[in-house]
Amino acid sequence: MAEPFAWPVRVYWEDTDAGGVVYHAQYLAFMERARSEWMRAAGLDQDTLRRAHDLVFVVRAMEVDFRAPARLDDQLSVSVALLECGGASLVLAQRIERAGTLLVAAQVKIAALRGSDFRPCRIPAFLLPHLMPSPESP
Repeated sequence: MAEPFAWPVRVYWEDTDAGGVVYHAQYLAFMERARSEWMRAAGLDQDTLRRAHDLVFVVRAMEVDFRAPARLDDQLSVSVALLECGGASLVLAQRIERAGTLLVAAQVKIAALRGSDFRPCRIPAFLLPHLMPSPESP
């Protein structure tokens, strides 16, 4: 597994529900932001991939385990780690933590699609070095 990428998130009023905790669907938005920033940090601009290469990445499946709530003004860390890279898909592990305490764990399957017709396609070879850790990585 590649070293996890982490993205900080602050909890705002708009993220919470009537019970005063983060609304369950909002955790998915936090994970989406972290995945986008993970790709950006790897040198991949999703809009350029769509326009220049007719490639988009979409969530195909998620398994989410909600363990503990986050609350207003909490500072969270949302991590992304590549578990598998297939011909037309990625499997990612994502975690949301507060000060080292696991709040949410997820496994996310990402599909590579042609942006023009949303049909599955192979992940282009030129992207693989950006997605996979280098041999000298820990």
